[in-house]
Amino acid sequence: MHAVPTFAELGISSPLVSALKRGGIDAPFPIQVATLPDAIAGRDILGRGQTGSGKTLAFGLALLTRLTGRRAQPKRPLGLVLVPTRELAMQVSDALTPLAHSVDLSVRLIAGGMPYSKQIRSLERGVTILVATPGRLVDLVNRGDLDLSEVAITVLDEADQMADMGFVPIVREILDMTKPRGQRLLFSATLDGDVDALVRTYLRNPATHSTAPVHAQIDTMDHHVLLVHPADKDIVTAQIAARDGRTIFFMRTQAGVDRLAGQLAAQGVPVGALHGGKTQAVRTRTLEAFRNGDTPALVATDVAARGIHVDGISLVVHVDSPTDPKDYLHRAGRTARAGESGTVVTLASPKQQRMVSSLTKRAGVDADVSRVRPGDQTLTDVTGARQPSGVPWIAPAAPAKRTYSSRPGSSRPGSSGRGPGRPGRSSGPRRHQSR
Repeated sequence: MHAVPTFAELGISSPLVSALKRGGIDAPFPIQVATLPDAIAGRDILGRGQTGSGKTLAFGLALLTRLTGRRAQPKRPLGLVLVPTRELAMQVSDALTPLAHSVDLSVRLIAGGMPYSKQIRSLERGVTILVATPGRLVDLVNRGDLDLSEVAITVLDEADQMADMGFVPIVREILDMTKPRGQRLLFSATLDGDVDALVRTYLRNPATHSTAPVHAQIDTMDHHVLLVHPADKDIVTAQIAARDGRTIFFMRTQAGVDRLAGQLAAQGVPVGALHGGKTQAVRTRTLEAFRNGDTPALVATDVAARGIHVDGISLVVHVDSPTDPKDYLHRAGRTARAGESGTVVTLASPKQQRMVSSLTKRAGVDADVSRVRPGDQTLTDVTGARQPSGVPWIAPAAPAKRTYSSRPGSSRPGSSGRGPGRPGRSSGPRRHQSR
């Protein structure tokens, strides 16, 4: 057995090592051990690691190490992390910001649904590293508030999700704006189709590192298909939601999310609802309440399947079964993070059994199949289900908004007073907005 190298032995500076320890991180994960030497040496990286494998620090520490001591000019960042969703952008920014401060570098979050004015002011002061979603980033370039020509290191995180969301053309546009011989680090769960084309076009002789197979980690996840009569499905779902532990329920549509969240709240379950139709402020509050345990149940569309990284999720429930094995695995990846164990449950009617069995097989999953009714012991054994209180749960009121004068010349925070479109939103094509 070879000893695991320390962060210092991987080339990480003392201030960064100290900052990691303050954050409770004492030893590197396998993907960090694999990628950091090549990334710090300046090589392009093609990486694949499951959710919770530590890839944020894998590329983040390389970025910070290579950019330490450099200063960004106004509107001209030196490093860029491109991610598909606002939620993921916020989490990456939160992870990198304290580390960046330890080596006197700056990180700025650039994402849609947030005020332009604060982002623009930060850019004018000079920011070393941007963590951004594609739509807002290009919007700021088009407005003249951002110049990517000095970006020497670009990270594409969750590249396959960006491809699934139709972002490949804008990702190409962004890469073409950065230094032609700049370093690129691409991380993706799959490397087919559009992602493979990005790799062949923009990465030069990349070092390839993978810490996980594409299929689900069945050694840390239990997979179950629970066959439920349609008339029992709402009751069974409510009993699962009343369990102890953090749980995500996946629905296919925004309307379905709102409907189920309302039903669960009426049964006494503290629950949050998350989808692309919510405002950014609501999405941020919902995610924070889920993370800190105020609402241990979260109902979400697939926007959350790759954009949310919260530790301690012990159960994932496909209330609406996905149709694509990649979607199944992306949803399932919310549990069993960083070596923890977890359970993945798909609710299906008896008529859907053949379809769901085909799906799990294509996903590389051997799922146990059981028929359940409300209150069954099997349901309790698999999910920890219990009877909800029946006393309606009412979500806490949102913080009151400040009011602003309507006198001439006054403006609300987030209004840039420039360009078309509503304040705080991109005026670019809607398909470029992260969902």
